[in-house]
Amino acid sequence: MKILAELKYSRDHEWVKIEGNRARIGITDYAQSQLGDVVFVEVPTIDSHIAVGMGFSVVESVKAVSDIYAPVGGVIVEVNEALTDAPEIMNEDPYGEGWLAVIEMDAETDLGELLSSDEYEELIGAGGQ
Repeated sequence: MKILAELKYSRDHEWVKIEGNRARIGITDYAQSQLGDVVFVEVPTIDSHIAVGMGFSVVESVKAVSDIYAPVGGVIVEVNEALTDAPEIMNEDPYGEGWLAVIEMDAETDLGELLSSDEYEELIGAGGQ
């Protein structure tokens, strides 16, 4: 199970890569492994405003349909359209080409609620909840 030290993580199994005042977001390696083969991704809408904890995307796998929750609030400025035609990228490269969206953050204070790689490792080691 890959957990990258340079990323932040949500308790809902999203990762966040900080890029200035923007946050690139995807689902973790743990999340994709729990979902199984991803067969459909509903990418969010560019220019939509989302709040922390708000569902902004849906990922469907052979096992389940899962909402993806915003780990930070802000405006969606970029989405990974490649996932529409090739949703399996989320399984193959969750921390690279499998990213979901880029959000221009409202407030960097949202980052304070996120977990470090060590804290996330502890979370999933305790059953993933």
